[in-house]
Amino acid sequence: MARKKVTIDQSLCIGCGTCVGVYADDFTMNDAGLAEPITGEADEEAKDICPVGAISVED
Repeated sequence: MARKKVTIDQSLCIGCGTCVGVYADDFTMNDAGLAEPITGEADEEAKDICPVGAISVED
């Protein structure tokens, strides 16, 4: 799988933790209980696991 630059729109994030559960090496939960990228990169498919569409992947 290709690694791509990822961002999380924290205004959309609901803190469900799905991204952390599936991609624990790529995402973490911050002190506010919202997800954020660890390295700024993840598999392109990571955007599809967020139930509210908060993860964006750049081509």
